[in-house]
Amino acid sequence: MIKVAIMGYGTIGSGVNEVLETNRKILAEKIGQELEVKYILDLRDFPGTSVEGKIVHDFSVICRDEEVKIVVETMGGLEPAYTFVKSCLEAGKHVATSNKALVAAYGTELLAIAREKKVNFLFEASVGGGIPIIRPLYRCLMGEKIQEITGILNGTTNFILTKMDKEGTSFDRALKEAQALGYAERNPEADVEGHDTCRKIAILTAMVTGREVDYEEISTEGITGITDVDFRYADAMGTSIKLVGSSRMESGRVHAWVAPLMIGRDHPLYGVSDVNNGIIVKGNMVGTTMYYGSGAGKLPTASAVVADMAEAARHLDSNIPIGWSGEKQVIAPADEEVCRFFVRVSGSFEDRRDMVEAAFGKCRVIDLGQGLDEFAFLTGPMKRSRFAENLEILKVELTAEYQNVLQIIRAE
Repeated sequence: MIKVAIMGYGTIGSGVNEVLETNRKILAEKIGQELEVKYILDLRDFPGTSVEGKIVHDFSVICRDEEVKIVVETMGGLEPAYTFVKSCLEAGKHVATSNKALVAAYGTELLAIAREKKVNFLFEASVGGGIPIIRPLYRCLMGEKIQEITGILNGTTNFILTKMDKEGTSFDRALKEAQALGYAERNPEADVEGHDTCRKIAILTAMVTGREVDYEEISTEGITGITDVDFRYADAMGTSIKLVGSSRMESGRVHAWVAPLMIGRDHPLYGVSDVNNGIIVKGNMVGTTMYYGSGAGKLPTASAVVADMAEAARHLDSNIPIGWSGEKQVIAPADEEVCRFFVRVSGSFEDRRDMVEAAFGKCRVIDLGQGLDEFAFLTGPMKRSRFAENLEILKVELTAEYQNVLQIIRAE
């Protein structure tokens, strides 16, 4: 029997305990012995519950107990999670975590400690919730040269955008519904501003390149500026709007970004709706593969954590060669990214045709009519630097006529 500890008994931590109890027999058959929870670290006592006798409030109890071989971190945030996880690894304990903020900020250091101590730091649940993606990258696709990873990596924002798309709901109303259902935090900034997606695409990029990726260097835009009018245009164009994280590896360079993206109905991510996530991985031999499923939630995320625990249990005396080194991966400047751009402009296109074409050449024009004193156009593929230059030309002309650029969204 292998003794384990859970640090943090919130939604995910309690889910881990539930999965261990429910699938105890299945896990024992696959691992060769049972996983037994000895301690649960939490500030609360949970009197009258089945875990009451396992609750501890002092982290050192877990860290000093040599009988505990595997520790789960589901506390979230950076502190005290970082300090506790580091101490566990240094004490020779395997650690499985669902904490993407921890992995993105301190993954390089924690992986190095795990290698030195011949234990494992595993984080399948940090990206994609219950979707297997970390393990496929270092096992199933180990013979591939990964060329691109693009995905919908945040269930909260995908739920909000789905509501706006399918029901014509405003951003504020969709956010409130997401909060009422428990999909969004009281302070949803990490989700809606794209920071959560940014950390996840940074982790995936580091896995693929084998080098440390600084998530703060990745160009990131959130969804707070997306409106119901944008979705009316998207519908007219046969597209939808998704918050996407993307990383493309080309000629030794990495182009990574997070932003709302207009995608067509033939795109694999078009049908990924509600709180689901979808991740596309392109390899030089296998071509395009896709990983789809519940990107959040108690039991799906807990299932991924338990899978890591099982992995650690089968490698109690060895380090699994995964992750990345301390060598820095350079992220190409954001201005070099190439895409198309959807632009909404106030006023009449017939009055502004010469201005638009002078700046961008021939573009696809979308005019909803419906009493709106505006129109939109879609550019051809171009670098962001060129788009910015052309946009300035247009703005100079529009300002002279007291007109405004109302919205800019990337498009595939």
